Amino acid sequence: MAKAFSVASWNVEHFGATNKDRDKPKKPVAPIIDYLADQNADVVAVYEVVGKTVFDEIVTKMDDYQFHITEGPQTQEIMIGVKKSFTSFFTQKTEFKSGEALLRPGALLTLIIEGRNYPLLFLHLKSLGEPKGFGLRDDMTERAIHFKKVLNNADPGGNANFIFLGDLNTMGMNLTYSEKDISGEEEIERLRKRLAYRTVNMQVLQKTREVTYWPGSNSVYEPVNLDHVVASSHLAFSKFNGRNVDVRGWVDESTDEQKDAWTEKYWDHALLYFEVRKV
Repeated sequence: MAKAFSVASWNVEHFGATNKDRDKPKKPVAPIIDYLADQNADVVAVYEVVGKTVFDEIVTKMDDYQFHITEGPQTQEIMIGVKKSFTSFFTQKTEFKSGEALLRPGALLTLIIEGRNYPLLFLHLKSLGEPKGFGLRDDMTERAIHFKKVLNNADPGGNANFIFLGDLNTMGMNLTYSEKDISGEEEIERLRKRLAYRTVNMQVLQKTREVTYWPGSNSVYEPVNLDHVVASSHLAFSKFNGRNVDVRGWVDESTDEQKDAWTEKYWDHALLYFEVRKV
């Protein structure tokens, strides 16, 4: 099967700026945009970004893309770029704020390829391992799963070509420091079980690396698995070392020192890249 389109997804966390001063990046923007452009993906998603911070660099270096960005009182926007050769439709989905004004909405991009719709929902779910953070992630995830059922009803074949992805912040829940706590891996497994129901029929795609966040070799925190791609089970993908999603960035470095250097220049989230084959 021929390639339908490719996607690159990357959380750049305001280029090192704080939420308060998110339009004042601490890292040079140019190398990060250069690395994103080098992926040559048909669709790019950048999480935690301010439009005016990246405007000059991104419209100059990626001038063959049309860009869209979420808006609202939240501080962490999602920017989506799609190559101008594609027919697409962009929608901001505020229901994925889960009733919290400062949470980020979902960014829905629908590609139309040879008469078929491919809805892509880009999400940046609530972080924090406390119960409220876990509960909000759970609610936002449930909304994405329900949206698949809505899309199925609208699809002529009854099975939408749906993908949701992004920084899903699967860090678990630390409530009691006991057996009632939920690890990040347990949260991911819970998601897999929810997706396996016949009426949902989706899967968490396998990645070439499981860990996607590097806190630094001197950090008290461990590297964790936060970024994911969830897709309708009938969709086909290109393979990278036998896996569906290629994880790129600091994971390609051999030593802790090299990983630290990479994240110092770019960022501590790895970039996810995948290619959907035509159905």
